[in-house]
Amino acid sequence: MPFSLRKIPFSVQILLGLVLGVALGFLARTNDLSWLTSTLHTVGSLFVQLLKLAVPPLVFTAIVVSVVSLRGVANAARLALKTLMWFGITALIAVSIGIGLGLLTNPGRGVSLDLGGAAAPKKTGSWTDFLTGIVPTNPIGAFVEGNVLQIVFLAVVVGAAALLVGEAAEPFVALNRSLLEIVQKALWWVIRLAPIGTLGLIGNAVASYGWDLLAPLAKFTTAVYVGCAIVLFVVYPLVLILAGRLNPLRFFAGAWPAIELAFVSRSSVGTMPVTQRSVERLGVPREYASFAVPFGATTKMDGCAAIYPALAAIFVAQVFGVQLGLTDYLLIAFVSVVGSAATAGLTGAIVMLTLTLSTLGLPLAGAGLLLAIDPILDMIRTATNVAGQALVPTVVAAREGTLDRVAYESAGRRDLTEPEPVAETRPDLTPVPA
Repeated sequence: MPFSLRKIPFSVQILLGLVLGVALGFLARTNDLSWLTSTLHTVGSLFVQLLKLAVPPLVFTAIVVSVVSLRGVANAARLALKTLMWFGITALIAVSIGIGLGLLTNPGRGVSLDLGGAAAPKKTGSWTDFLTGIVPTNPIGAFVEGNVLQIVFLAVVVGAAALLVGEAAEPFVALNRSLLEIVQKALWWVIRLAPIGTLGLIGNAVASYGWDLLAPLAKFTTAVYVGCAIVLFVVYPLVLILAGRLNPLRFFAGAWPAIELAFVSRSSVGTMPVTQRSVERLGVPREYASFAVPFGATTKMDGCAAIYPALAAIFVAQVFGVQLGLTDYLLIAFVSVVGSAATAGLTGAIVMLTLTLSTLGLPLAGAGLLLAIDPILDMIRTATNVAGQALVPTVVAAREGTLDRVAYESAGRRDLTEPEPVAETRPDLTPVPA
């Protein structure tokens, strides 16, 4: 990359890519330049494919190492339980906002769509599929197919076993640490291409999705973006202030590069190295961040698994003329909090949506009505996911007294692509009882 570009902050580079992508996409659409649309699509697709390529080894090695690393963290079980608790609390708030917005805006009422042409998506979800799909029949097959949920299961089991085996497992753990470093280094090379990937992804979206496609679903699309914005800029700041006694502006300054990359890449797992570095620079101890961030990247989905399925279920029910009751709304909340692992950190939330629809007994064909605009919705959903994945460990560390508040207050003042100091240490890893 030219020397002049290296002086531009990474987040600004992504913003420039976004602006240029919008301009090129608009140019391609208004002038019917199919070659430009195709080029933008190819550039964006290559970027996403490079991110996906790193997902299986990244998830496995990161979780194995993070589980084993809990050995060096005092009160590890307590930290893990508090992390899960805050995952659940924020997910419950997010799904409540989704349900409330759905009841307030009625996104499916008066919508004119061709229901006869709607078909259930090829990839669906049910509780049976979800539960039986956790355990792989072939470990190698899980990696070949990129089944993140199964890889997470394998990694947790292997990591826990290595933790209990102790010293005899050190060579295996060391191998995983080395592999993790290698994968993260390679992934950082891909992430440095994010401005170009942003140009392609956003440009293709602008060129491909016109008002004729968005108009019938404009109310639903707006509701999803408003719901995610409320969680991002109202709920999360309140959690930071009330639960962590932290300045929300400093949090967003530190976490913004991860949120920004998540918006354009639409992949929580692909964004994971950026999220983890952001969380560490917010003052969260590295030993805890290395557990909480990989775990959150595969299970903490306030956008994809809470706000979106709640709004989508109400939309589908209204389109098909089905009346939902209090029990149905409670079921939506339950599915969102318990079943969020079904989204598994990759792009899209179709499995979570079909899981919700099947639980409520709604037509799975309703999910097919939303597939056309899913990439547009997935950008804000994934940004919300990643913000939540950074928020929870920050709040937990603050409440446990292990957060480096000096680092927190200075977060965002160093470009995220700058290498970490060689001898960065954290002497204050023992949690203070609350």
